Amino acid sequence: MNPAPNHSIGSRWQSLLRISFFWHSFFLISLLVLASTLVWLQIFLTQEYEPGVTRNAHQIATVVNLTRNALRNSDEIARVSLVKMLSDEEDVQIFPREPNDRIEVFGDTRLENRLAQVVTARLGEGTVLASSVNGKTGLWVGFEIGRDSYWLQMNPSRLQPDGSAWLIWLSLTLVVSLLGAAWIASRLNKPLRWLLRSTNHVSEGQFEAARLKEEVSTREVHAVNIGFNRMVDRLANLEQERTLMLAGISHDLRTPLARLRLETEMSVPDAQARELIAGDIEQVDDIIGKFLDYARPDRTQLEAVNLASTISRSIAPWRNHQRMDFRIDAAEDLYVLADPVELGRVLSNLIENARRYGQTPVDGITHLEIVARLHEGWVLLRVRDQGPGVPEDQLKHLTQPFYRVDAARTSAMGSGLGLAIVERSVQRMGGTFSIFNNSTSGLMALMKFKWIPSVDP
Repeated sequence: MNPAPNHSIGSRWQSLLRISFFWHSFFLISLLVLASTLVWLQIFLTQEYEPGVTRNAHQIATVVNLTRNALRNSDEIARVSLVKMLSDEEDVQIFPREPNDRIEVFGDTRLENRLAQVVTARLGEGTVLASSVNGKTGLWVGFEIGRDSYWLQMNPSRLQPDGSAWLIWLSLTLVVSLLGAAWIASRLNKPLRWLLRSTNHVSEGQFEAARLKEEVSTREVHAVNIGFNRMVDRLANLEQERTLMLAGISHDLRTPLARLRLETEMSVPDAQARELIAGDIEQVDDIIGKFLDYARPDRTQLEAVNLASTISRSIAPWRNHQRMDFRIDAAEDLYVLADPVELGRVLSNLIENARRYGQTPVDGITHLEIVARLHEGWVLLRVRDQGPGVPEDQLKHLTQPFYRVDAARTSAMGSGLGLAIVERSVQRMGGTFSIFNNSTSGLMALMKFKWIPSVDP
């Protein structure tokens, strides 16, 4: 029962999850850099850092062995001099080891445990390693000489190789790599940004501004830019030829139509036949005008336009019509960003469409409601009739050129361009246009224009 809402929710989620090409490229390049850095770090730890810890452990064991043998083979007087010399020259201090010493066992990390294992293996099972003795931190090695026990305190830098330097270089490498990834992603994304900008210019009919720079260094981008520029040139030529052709059609057809209207008035004695022929001529002339409106170039000059005044001018030709009834609800000081002529043409087309197809079935009168409301910086303009509406499955086709739903509405003749002209015109003015059946009856056109807060008198 609810496939459409689920599909709509899925589309919104896909839109939210969709990221730009820049961030996509940056993420992939950064992931590659991070993976490479982790591999390099693992190689460093395996080939350099851990062997360095092992070498330091052997050096510590050698220092302890030499110190122990020197103390064992010296008398008490020479032992004092030896302890002082080790403290001054080798940064090694000897302290008596007491049973009540407060110690913290050495070996909090995997590398420290590895160092402790190597030192213990070299010095024997009775060796004790501590990271703190009586509150003083360092590398403490406990050993015995006969029945005497000693602590040998060494510089903490002997615990492991100095890690600050390689950590600094690693951090610097990551930062530089991420900056490089951002620069590369930006360079890769730049041609796509140019192409997107040019595509928007083409969609707005600005063919000259849509041209891409052909003097680029990469061969593929050069080929794409050349192909895109050739396509823009062909589209510009087609647009110009179409405009000239339709202008010529207008001139060539309306002149004989004017002569035909004059000859009808003078030559046809039957008033009813004369009126029918004149109506057919006016319909052909109206269809020609619709063609020209639809083919009008997409360049408009936008300015602040008073919406209430434009609505009043648009309904003026029909204000006293017996089969037209208007209800207008628009503030007098409401201004929108639009082209005044184009906005008037939009309203005229909607009014004409309602006049032809939006008669109320009960009395045959077109009851047309035009309402304008301000909402979050936009002006919502609603045009609604109370006619029969159209089938739901055909609503999406109403703005297609030459599409008519005569079976669902009335049998009035037209070119099928009115709503297509409205949609194109509203989009040219930076607004949006949608059309749907009203919940009660009739067809509703809803437009959104940019609101202009204030206009100097």
